Amino acid sequence: MGAHELHIISTGRQPIEKFINIATKIQDDVDYFHLREKQMTASQLYQAVTLLHQKNVPRSKIIINDRVDVAWAQMVSGVQLGYQSLDTKIVKQAFPGIRTGKSVHSFQEAKEAEQNGADYVIYGHIFQTKSKPNIPPKGVKKLRDITMNVNLPVIAIGGITPANCDAVLKAGARGIAVMSGVLEAENPIQAVKEYCKILKKGGYDGNSHFK
Repeated sequence: MGAHELHIISTGRQPIEKFINIATKIQDDVDYFHLREKQMTASQLYQAVTLLHQKNVPRSKIIINDRVDVAWAQMVSGVQLGYQSLDTKIVKQAFPGIRTGKSVHSFQEAKEAEQNGADYVIYGHIFQTKSKPNIPPKGVKKLRDITMNVNLPVIAIGGITPANCDAVLKAGARGIAVMSGVLEAENPIQAVKEYCKILKKGGYDGNSHFK
């Protein structure tokens, strides 16, 4: 894997068994898998991590959305916090050492995440996406404003395809996060390979601290 990260985020629409099956097949080319399953209980999430681990997906590649208790109990890579989650500062104080990401949608939110101790941010949506059809995309210019002025790795999300991935990397993103582009692809393995071609090639033009 290259310096640019590939994050795969569960859609919440697939049976967890299908997600685990796909994750098992593509994990060599993926940096992190996010369990974003809002409908699941803590117990179900715990079990999902156990199943992933049994299928040889390392805990170091697993990130739990929102449920810091499950992330801590399973000793996975970390937790991804959203706008309804506990504040980043509280999580970092209560669970020292846990890697904490924050989902942000503006420059101000990214700065607040930095000030509160987040280890990285996921920012979007960058391009038009089916999951948010009525919300205008942020675009690569706003992404660049964040990567140039926030001293945190920025993972870009939203409508990112192999065709537009290079523009995202050139805007300074540390990597990309993908949901349906891989998990709902006809051939998830081939889809991951297409993204990896761009991620390994680079896209960095010298203007980001994190490349």
